Parts: sequence; structure tokens; C-alpha cells
Amino acid sequence: MANLYEPSGKQRIESIDILRGAVMLIMAIDHCRDFFHHAGALGDPTNMATTTPFFFFTRWITHFCAPTFLFLSGISAFLAGTRRTKAELSAFLIKRGLWIILVELVLLTFALTFNPFYNSFILQVLWAIGFSMVILGLVVRAPLAVIGILGALIFFGHDILDFVTLPKAGAAAILIKIFLTAQGTVIPLGKTHFIFDLYAVIPWTGVMLLGYVFGTLFQKTINPQQRKKILLITGLSVTAFYIILRFTNLYGDPNPWAVQRNGVYTVLSFLNTSKYPPSLLYLCMTLGPAITLLALIEHTKNKFTAILTVYGNVPFFYYVLHFYLIHLITVVLFFASGYTVHQINSPGAFFLFRPVDFGYSLGIVYLIWFLVITSLYLPCRWFSKYKKTHNQWWLSYL
Repeated sequence: MANLYEPSGKQRIESIDILRGAVMLIMAIDHCRDFFHHAGALGDPTNMATTTPFFFFTRWITHFCAPTFLFLSGISAFLAGTRRTKAELSAFLIKRGLWIILVELVLLTFALTFNPFYNSFILQVLWAIGFSMVILGLVVRAPLAVIGILGALIFFGHDILDFVTLPKAGAAAILIKIFLTAQGTVIPLGKTHFIFDLYAVIPWTGVMLLGYVFGTLFQKTINPQQRKKILLITGLSVTAFYIILRFTNLYGDPNPWAVQRNGVYTVLSFLNTSKYPPSLLYLCMTLGPAITLLALIEHTKNKFTAILTVYGNVPFFYYVLHFYLIHLITVVLFFASGYTVHQINSPGAFFLFRPVDFGYSLGIVYLIWFLVITSLYLPCRWFSKYKKTHNQWWLSYL
């Protein structure tokens, strides 16, 4: 979602927009599942005892989105810095990061809940992107090697906390949850309001810092074939590292894989890494293939990649709109299904207009997903053209 300003026209790296557009569309599958699947409110697609392969992969395929967002945001931040001084880039990243967090708290919380009283504030991927951008803004004046080392230490080392006894109460426990271990952490704000934090921001910051370092590969002075080779070797190496380390069950994820009732479910268990907070193995499992794909699509141009580029050009715009559209469709289907105004805030429901017994089969969910993404194509194309033909300062924040 954090599509920072990059050079337009021929100078733009189209593979970044293509990959970003692809993960934007895939991401919407998970959000449609949350709102429209009959098990979306309570069902866990990663529970080996109750899931099905189709249900599992509907969730698993969307695991690639958040890590790719953060990584590409880091690359985009580096490219944004090619036209700014370090001081200007630092100020821009900090301001844009704070703006993204504000959007998460105000626009995205309302899009998810439709609750005008804001009894809950939901911190998701925009919170992680915004916070990471602020941290990057604070360290961006440091030598590139320092940023890379810091990113690598976070990326590879944060799972050491799995072996440490952490405080369970008090201010220290809350801070550790917010920054390092959040996995659906509820933080009370009085009797009627609370913060629901899904994203432990420090591990995600490591991804953005490494993305910033990888941004050096996209400078004009880098030979495209050299860039492709480095990306390909890196992506395949990270993927191989994931497979080997995951097989050992020694480090990198709090949930070890285990032999299941048959081979298919054993594979699912092997792939079932932890997103909240993002484990090392989760990040390697997703970023390895993403970096590999970034190398393979560099010179790919066809009608499909042109469509993906439209979404990839305006990820922030698309992200905000798609949540509002999904929830508006939920309202329509809520009343069409026979629910009444008295059931808008149903017991056990986290979102308004989304009772726990509401929902459809996965097939219908995918149809709604296709409707959502196709409906947003023309608005995204319009806004993409608008950004390319206008130079207002505020466009760099959208």
C-alpha cells in the first residue's frame, strides 16, 4: 500500500508495480473470506483438525501479501530517495508513516467495523507499514550497511523471543506485545473502548529495512541482467533456507510441523507458519518466492501484467476503497438474507452487519472477490492517470 513516489514513465520499474498489483488482488481474497464465508467470523483455516485443503490454501495464498507490501515499500522508499536529500527523505518518510497510521486508526477502522463510535481501533498492516516507515525515516541517514545489518538482525533474530520468558502483566508486557509479539492483542482504553493489535511492528520493520537495502538494485546504474541474477539467487536461496530450517523444527517458528493423518495434511502442517507475529520461517516462506517472482517478471509485458500494473500503481487508494466496498456489499447481503436492523450488532460479532451465522460457501466468496476487484479497476485506472498528470504535493501521500 505504501507506494512512494517513483520516477514516472520509462524510468519506472514495472516489475515492482506488477508484483504489488498481484498481491493487492490476492489480499482481497482473505478480506472477502472474513466478511462473506460462513466460517469467516470464527473458523480457523489453519487448524489441521478442522480445515480442508481448499480452505487452508484460501488463507495461505494471502500470506504472501503483507511481507511483499513491506518489502516493496522499502524498495520504493529507496527509489523515493534518489530525488531527495537524506534530510528530505527522512522528513517525508516520518510524515507519511504517521499519516498512514492515522488512516489506519480512522478510515480503516471505520471501514472494518462501520461503528461511528469507534469502540474499537484495529491495527493491521497499515499500522505496520506506517510504523516501519517512521523507523526507516529515523535511521535513513545512517550508512546503508548499518541499515542492512539492523534489518538482518531483526529479520533473523526476533524469533529468539520464543525461548525467553517475557513479562505477562504491566506496562512492559503491553509494550512487548505491541512491538514484538502481538497476535490479536487487546489493549483496553477504558470500559467501552479498546485497541485490537494484530501486527507486532518490529519484525515487520526488519522487512522494510531489508527492502530499502534491496532498492539499490533498482538504480539506473545497475545492469538489469545483473539485478535479475541477484534477485533470482536471493529468492531461491531464501526459499531453500526456509525448507531446510523448517524441516529441522529447531528455530524460526513457534509452531513446529508434524506428521498428520495423511500426506496432504502433513504438507499443510509444513506450510502452516506463524503470521502473528511473523516468524522467520513465515517471512522466508513468503519473501523467497516473491523475490524470485520479482526477478522473473522484470521484462514481462502482456495484457494481464498491464491490468496488474493499474492496481499496483495506486495500492493505497485501492486498499482503502476495497474495504469500504466489501463492507457495503456485506450490508446489502445482510438485509437481502433476511436480517433486520435489530441484528446489526449481533452477539459475538466483531463487525456490524456481520452476524456469526452469516455467510456463504467458498465458491460464492470467490465470486464476490472477483466482483470486488473488477469493480475497482476503472476507479484505480482513473486515479493512476490522475497521479501521472498532476503534481500536487498531497498525491505523494496517497
